[in-house]
Amino acid sequence: MVTLDDIAKKAGFSVSTVSRVLNGKAKRYRISDKTQEIVNKIAKDLNYQPNQLARGLRLKKTHTIGLVLPDISNPFFAHVARIIQTEIYEQGYIIIVCNTDENQEKEIEQVRLLRSKGVDGFLIMPVGLRYDHIEELLESDIPLVLLDRCFDALNTNSVIVDNYIGTYRAVEYLIQKGHRRIAIIQGLPRTSTNTKRLEGYEDALKKHDIAIDEKLIVGKDFREDNGYIESKFLLNLSNPPTAIFCTSDLITLGTLKAIHEEKLTIPNDISIISFDDFDFAPYLGTPLTAVSQPKQMMGKMAVKQLMEDINGNGDQEKNHIVLKPTLNIRQSVKTLN
Repeated sequence: MVTLDDIAKKAGFSVSTVSRVLNGKAKRYRISDKTQEIVNKIAKDLNYQPNQLARGLRLKKTHTIGLVLPDISNPFFAHVARIIQTEIYEQGYIIIVCNTDENQEKEIEQVRLLRSKGVDGFLIMPVGLRYDHIEELLESDIPLVLLDRCFDALNTNSVIVDNYIGTYRAVEYLIQKGHRRIAIIQGLPRTSTNTKRLEGYEDALKKHDIAIDEKLIVGKDFREDNGYIESKFLLNLSNPPTAIFCTSDLITLGTLKAIHEEKLTIPNDISIISFDDFDFAPYLGTPLTAVSQPKQMMGKMAVKQLMEDINGNGDQEKNHIVLKPTLNIRQSVKTLN
């Protein structure tokens, strides 16, 4: 690796002069244009690459951000991650992506590993069951933003979607279409996201005087297998639901697979609404009615919050941003008499 000493020897200048030129401090130290030209040409000829690790240690900044995701295979998280990467890059930073696989212990381990690497800040989409490791970051004044799932007990920057209202509107739409036996396939229990979606479901039924049937509240995580297995059981009940509300796009994929295997059609045999409007939802054989989250805005706002925290002096007021979802009505819900 070419060093500043190599350039200095070839140029005939001191190492400090070379360093000042290459770090953009030539004018401050009144270094002539001719000297700058010589140093820059030699650096280019030798293909000099600055040692970012050493520079980061010197400035106590690495220009890296830790991005922690619960499931990179989930189109929602993947989409938000892409937006974040683009926005971060424009700010002169790079991201280190960690996938926790919806495993709480793995998340704790990865957060601590990223911290040991000296990242300048964190963007975390947490599993959502524990927050002590996140609290440690806050107590150490490490810039941090939570996305999608958050904790009421933590005073931190966060960007989430109104999961309650998104679900409430979806279930109420099913009710307005004449449905009374409406199943919900929930995600990971005890997470803020799932809790709010379940509350929206139950409150919509209560408002319209529809009894809550515990047999129609199923599910254990946001994965495809969960959607498939639970849909198989729901569709084979003696009194099956007329509609299924899926709380994530991966759950929806599993549900679609089960419906296909049972040789049922949407919406003639079963109606379906999904939370998360994946890109191909409008192009299915039956375009899918879905609750759409403003993914692009989530990513941009999270990066803006984080950059303000990094560039500030640590005493900025924390912002808890709640964005509104949209119910995109298509053709996957049947009108019942």
